[in-house]
Amino acid sequence: MKLGVLTNLLGDLPLEEALKIFTGLGIEMVEIGCGGYPGKDHADPDVLLNDEQALADFKALLKKYNVAISALSCHANPVHPDKAIAQQFDSDMRKAVLLAEKLGVDRINTFSGCPGDCENSRYPNWAICPWPNEYQKILDWQWNEVLIPYWKEFVAFAKSHGVTMIGLEMHPGFCVYNTDTLLKLRHAVGPEIGANLDLSHLMWQGMDSASVIRALGKENAIFHFHAKDTKVDPANTAVTGVLDTKPYGDEINRSWIFRAVGYGHDVLYWRDVISNLRMVGYDYAISIEHEDSLMSQSEGLKKAVDTLKQALITEDIHNPRWF
Repeated sequence: MKLGVLTNLLGDLPLEEALKIFTGLGIEMVEIGCGGYPGKDHADPDVLLNDEQALADFKALLKKYNVAISALSCHANPVHPDKAIAQQFDSDMRKAVLLAEKLGVDRINTFSGCPGDCENSRYPNWAICPWPNEYQKILDWQWNEVLIPYWKEFVAFAKSHGVTMIGLEMHPGFCVYNTDTLLKLRHAVGPEIGANLDLSHLMWQGMDSASVIRALGKENAIFHFHAKDTKVDPANTAVTGVLDTKPYGDEINRSWIFRAVGYGHDVLYWRDVISNLRMVGYDYAISIEHEDSLMSQSEGLKKAVDTLKQALITEDIHNPRWF
């Protein structure tokens, strides 16, 4: 496994300055945003796809700092009910695929997206209740009329350009938000659909990290990994539950908040996460994402690196004598 980072953590800096900081901390792989919610601070496909010199300079910079791209990140909602928004997100994602092809990268990370409840909707409708029965009708329409057809077509496009792994982040608010929904889409569309596994979104839902890793690992469905933590507040959760719509900045009243790795769960927890990833055959990037509202970007990055360096397993085992 290699320590990585989602570079928009330092998106206010030029890529070279960010790479100096990252590599100085021992980071070996970078996940680079190139559209959608992560933005294009460090990689703008409109430039890199149309300017060969800019593309050559971009590649040379990565080589200079001896870092590899773990994935291109273009988290988006390509099935948004507002057609103009959906079109822009879809365009960003397709450009991400074309840029990945140019860079020799075989995977991108994104969201599944979430449609509205009908053709005339204005906003996404995240349906998670089995009753009243209208919710089942919404889910049927979303999945069978919108989500599955969209992803079948997009996967075909991606495969034709050498992108064979589309890592969906399981994120509440989108149709794929847990293990069942990820596997549902994977089984309907194909093995090119897998997980950009970010446990922080699963922790507050009450899911067990090791169990999720093993369930997805059985299907070889973990394509990428985000290292981000969550702290559930037991006092607030006891009163309001985990479905919390208070602003992220209202930390003291929320049921849970995102934390830097090691500040929601200790290093023993993360060692178990890494060990389970190892057991299911995942041997790729552990990509730090910083969304801790109690820490600066710099401090959150350093704290995460410190924790993960104590947890990562980096060496191969060759003919162990105890087997």
